[in-house]
Amino acid sequence: MIFTSSGAGYHSESKAKEYKHVCKRACQRAVHRLRAGGMALEAVTAALIELEDSPFTNAGTGSNLNLSGEIECDASIMDGKSLNYGAVGALSGIKNPVLVARRLLSETQKGKLSAGRIPPCFLVGKGAEQWAISHGIPACPTEKMTTKFSLSGYKRNKRKMELAEQVETKRKRQSCEHENNSACLDTVGAVVVDREGNVAAAVSSGGLAMKHPGRVGQAAHYGCGCWAENARNISLYSTAVSTSGIKNTGVILVWHYCSPFLAGEDCVLGGVIVLRCCTCGEAQRSEDIQALLVEFLWSHTTESMCVGYMSAQDSKARTRISRLPPGAVAGQSLAIEGGVCRLGTVSD
Repeated sequence: MIFTSSGAGYHSESKAKEYKHVCKRACQRAVHRLRAGGMALEAVTAALIELEDSPFTNAGTGSNLNLSGEIECDASIMDGKSLNYGAVGALSGIKNPVLVARRLLSETQKGKLSAGRIPPCFLVGKGAEQWAISHGIPACPTEKMTTKFSLSGYKRNKRKMELAEQVETKRKRQSCEHENNSACLDTVGAVVVDREGNVAAAVSSGGLAMKHPGRVGQAAHYGCGCWAENARNISLYSTAVSTSGIKNTGVILVWHYCSPFLAGEDCVLGGVIVLRCCTCGEAQRSEDIQALLVEFLWSHTTESMCVGYMSAQDSKARTRISRLPPGAVAGQSLAIEGGVCRLGTVSD
């Protein structure tokens, strides 16, 4: 099963069809891999590539531009079976940052490098770009990843910053920052469980509009952007999480709405998709059939969040734009929904 999000933020009604379509395409691409026998890690990578390639998301193509008018992306991926992780931060010149994160994860699984060196699992900036190219991932200049929407947003934000600097008041500057960030979309993500019960999670983000060059957001950090862990002796459940969001002073990926780390924030805007699964009790008595009970939920404090989900047994993906109820205030209210499904798979 695949569960995707094109980001928490604001999704206009005029572009609702496009937002839903990208989640649908991401689900279909991942399920195609699952039906072909692919593992969770392959499927979640396929989903993220589709999300990054869409000009309607803030990841890969169409990402926010930084203060210098360049695209710098963050991405991370985690394998629930091995608990291995790969990530990139402030990466320019690569169309699909998740591919670099995925390759970093794969390289760490091969063991030590020559002379006993430890392979990297997290690279940033120019070093990440050079490593990606040296490992066969093609370069892509910023101008080919910039869209009319991201460029117009950059010009609009630049004018607002210039105005704020002329006013030279702290209150005005904070108001401008909140206006810039509350209307945009943030980190895209996906969580997957495969036919063997393995889970994986991934995220990708263009980061804040007008961020300082070199800034690495939480999407790239271990345990912040995503998490995936197969069932262990201490837990019967496999869990995968992907997070998204912003606050009025920067990107933040919300694990828990009431976190003490956010106690001092007046306006916390974030979203999360969660997948949890376990083997059904009656299936444990069968030698040939495994049945997975999958619980999934999405939650957000932003005005809206677009999600999609699909199992290998479904004929089509289900997508929707979840919105806060009428009268609710973004950053001060919480929407939460979810569902349960049972997946039957033949054991090897």
